[in-house]
Amino acid sequence: MTNHPNQFPKLHNAAWPGVVGKGGEGDDPCIPLDDMLDMTAAAEVDGRKFDGVDIFLFDPHVSIDATDKELESLADRVRSRGLVIGSVVAPVWEPTGGGPAAGDSDQVEAFLTQVRKGCTIAKKLRELGVRPYGVVRLDTATSVEEWVKDPDANQSKIADTLKAACDIAEEYDERLAAEGEICWGGMQSWRKMVDLLERVGHPERFGFQADMAHTLLYLLGYNAPEDAILPQDFDWNDKEKKAAALKELTHALRPWTIDFHVAQNDATVHGTGSHDKTGRHCLPNDPNGKLDIATDAGHWLRDEHGDVLKTCRHICWDGCMFPNEVMTKPDTWNSILAAMLSVQDAHGWNE
Repeated sequence: MTNHPNQFPKLHNAAWPGVVGKGGEGDDPCIPLDDMLDMTAAAEVDGRKFDGVDIFLFDPHVSIDATDKELESLADRVRSRGLVIGSVVAPVWEPTGGGPAAGDSDQVEAFLTQVRKGCTIAKKLRELGVRPYGVVRLDTATSVEEWVKDPDANQSKIADTLKAACDIAEEYDERLAAEGEICWGGMQSWRKMVDLLERVGHPERFGFQADMAHTLLYLLGYNAPEDAILPQDFDWNDKEKKAAALKELTHALRPWTIDFHVAQNDATVHGTGSHDKTGRHCLPNDPNGKLDIATDAGHWLRDEHGDVLKTCRHICWDGCMFPNEVMTKPDTWNSILAAMLSVQDAHGWNE
């Protein structure tokens, strides 16, 4: 324990890698939630373990229409493994029952319905005593291709939709966080993300979720070249320029950041279904990874003066699209936990 003196921010694993990218012809099957919980609970490094999980409100893990009885069972299953729940992901996309935030009235209503269901579950989990912190995560559910057809009108429409989502979140005393992922219109670059946050203008209800893998791609401007900070052929061995670019990026987005994902990225993009040109998560020790996880997390978790922020009471590992063969190895989760501990050691605190 003396090697890891800090207890905050709490360390969470994401459950959704058991669902995202799984299923379908030729693909690995979904990994059941209980298996994800078991693997999370079993991980251990230097006597330290994960504190909790963040979850996706989507079948087969947790239905967005889960009953109170089902949520009570979920709370019991999580608690029995010595874990808690933090942030939850609302399935706001069209294929999962939602719709684009820049869509027509029916699509916007579907988006907001999913936000309301997500907030309902999040509040219930708080009341059950299994969720002491965390946000409800969403994005714009609008493709970049559709957004660029009329940027000003679409950005305004998305902002109006998210303002309505904030009203819903206030009813449930929840906070919403938009994940900065380049495949979603209106937030495909850091400048557009800041613009959207400012247009919504409800920092008490709506903030930013920084995922280290996705925000790395903000530097390169894949879906918005006009907002690139670094060239796409950037030499990642130039640590000084990378640090300067991260400083510029985080200066703009850190004041809005209320949820944080530790992750690794090799600075390449790929498309999967509606996720066009999105980031490729890597394992923390991937030789192609471009992030120095502990160091680079500090740009988000410390302020301009280098003081530790305490905005995020927990941080979560996010790594999707790994084969089940990799995900079912205990060493995978131990290496991830070690990376999480390195961030907590460098930028954590005690209470």
